[in-house]
Amino acid sequence: MSREKVLSLLRERQGEYLSGEAMSRTLGISRAGVWKAIEGLRQEGYVIASAPNRGYCLEEAPDKLRAGELSGPLAGALVGSQLLCLDVTDSTNTECKRQAMAGAKEGLVVTAEEQTGGRGRRGRSFQSPRGKGLYLSALFRPKLEPARTADFTAWVAVAVCDGIEACCGVRPKIKWTNDIILGGKKLVGILTELGLESESNTLDYLVTGIGVNVNEISEDFSPEVREIATSLFQELGRPVRRAELAAQIALALDRMYAVYPRGKQDYLERYRADCITPGHQVQLITASARRQAFALEIDDNFNLVVELHNGRRETISAGEVSVRGMYGYV
Repeated sequence: MSREKVLSLLRERQGEYLSGEAMSRTLGISRAGVWKAIEGLRQEGYVIASAPNRGYCLEEAPDKLRAGELSGPLAGALVGSQLLCLDVTDSTNTECKRQAMAGAKEGLVVTAEEQTGGRGRRGRSFQSPRGKGLYLSALFRPKLEPARTADFTAWVAVAVCDGIEACCGVRPKIKWTNDIILGGKKLVGILTELGLESESNTLDYLVTGIGVNVNEISEDFSPEVREIATSLFQELGRPVRRAELAAQIALALDRMYAVYPRGKQDYLERYRADCITPGHQVQLITASARRQAFALEIDDNFNLVVELHNGRRETISAGEVSVRGMYGYV
């Protein structure tokens, strides 16, 4: 824990010298404890200069997701007020749900360097190569009826676009209902799961998981998804620090949750502006059939309104069917 606190101080003042005595006073640990934390960070790949009478200066940092990287940028935010940064887990959503059932408070953020069982919608796997992507889940406990949270994932999609834009200077688009698209290919998957109180059937928690392809190259994706998936590295032509992206997405989630659900009109308008599905031919896919339709608009409840070949209109709710483009991924 001292190592994370020392790292957080150094990150806040990166490029500047901070004396061991000052860190000792701020953190309430001995100067020997500070030195031990510095040495541990150096062994992990952090380049930390030291100079007599000046202290320590963080010059370079590896691309790692850890509390010391995130706690400073997220200070004062509800989302990220608790951090669980893991090396490997089966799924950040599964771990976040375990923490929720054990009584964790809302605002918990779980990250991992690698997932061995990353999941998407409808039980699909989400490829999670080590150290390449951002795998992040957040815990919420809104005091709402379960049915009133049906649009939560759509709000999250807007927040993810906000976070990516803040970090990278480019705003992706949304493929209804919750795939984030850049360059015509899938960049982000979002999976929201809820838990109910067994006796009252009231909402206990919401866990939203966000998987971002950050620094993958084409060969990191399996042949099955290579043609439809992309990464920020591939689209921007430069690497992106995952810790910075995680912080910006968490901050965007924090701003979103602060106005949920009363800020619906603003997020609905922004969702409509970001969503690329209306105006395209789509396939409506269920377990038993595929139907062609034309996507018309997003209604006031974030549902997709489509027109079938016979001219009849249908309103599609998230989770009822999969919607895929007729020509390419989008």
